[in-house]
Amino acid sequence: QVQLVESGGGLVQPGGSLTLSCVGSGSIEHFFGMSWYRQAPGKEREQVASIINSGHTNYVDAVKGRFTISRDNAKNTVWLQMSSLEVGDTAVYYCNGVGRDPTSQRYTEAWGQGTLVTVSS
Repeated sequence: QVQLVESGGGLVQPGGSLTLSCVGSGSIEHFFGMSWYRQAPGKEREQVASIINSGHTNYVDAVKGRFTISRDNAKNTVWLQMSSLEVGDTAVYYCNGVGRDPTSQRYTEAWGQGTLVTVSS
């Protein structure tokens, strides 16, 4: 099973920028949809951005115009570019992949371990 590992989290001031990376241990092409979720203390996990193999993207309203999700299947990598960061963006960010297992042809899903983004002055 392909493992997903996030990196790039850290402390950033409001208005700053940060880019998160999610790297698969193997091919991520079978994950038709890749997405980033986040969870802040005391709040439910929410999907903030998603991308499918065609390149179509979706964003939650709160991050539209500020976040950009991208993927390069050849590099087994998904990125989340974040700009104009706000205190409300503080959360643990998780990478997620959904698709069909190439061997069993059954639905498959994978999650990364999470990376913490703290926006504070």
